[in-house]
Amino acid sequence: MKATNLIHVPLIRQLPELPRGCEVTSLAMMLAHAGIQADKMELAASIRKVPFEEDGLRGNLYDGFVGDMYSFETDGLGVYDEPIIELARRYLGDRVVVLTGKPWEAVEKQLDKERPVWVVVNEEFRPLPESDWQTWQTRRGELKVTYKEHAVLVTGYDADHVYFNDPLAGIQNRRAPKKEFVAAWEQFHNQAVSYD
Repeated sequence: MKATNLIHVPLIRQLPELPRGCEVTSLAMMLAHAGIQADKMELAASIRKVPFEEDGLRGNLYDGFVGDMYSFETDGLGVYDEPIIELARRYLGDRVVVLTGKPWEAVEKQLDKERPVWVVVNEEFRPLPESDWQTWQTRRGELKVTYKEHAVLVTGYDADHVYFNDPLAGIQNRRAPKKEFVAAWEQFHNQAVSYD
């Protein structure tokens, strides 16, 4: 079946420069589609960052990128939507559309407008078992995290699949089974960002 409104967004790869930079690289693709050339390295330098660990507490992905984005030699994990939204607004202002917390249908409505959507899922694109998660103590309180966290740019959908640019695998319009992809996205509390 043909994908509904499959959006052509040029692929940007996070590797080799940003081993943990899926979030800013997916944002760079979204900004490029909006007509703004923002280099992934520029975004990586600009994103709010927090230490991996400080005073016995772990960094919180809602506060900034946790740890080291540039190397696996030191600890790091990733970043959630709040710092990404803040960074996107520097380039897009009021054009940023926050879909976090909304049902998947809101993502599809945005795709119907030919607007790609930045989302947080995991690298397997299916729900993760409890054993893949851990609970961190952070300044904001407890936070459930997984080292399989991954961000991609959704570019389309059909009845059975979701299509997305995957900055880690380096695949444009990669597809995954929709039911599993959406369930994986829901494990991260429906984080989604786009633009108008």
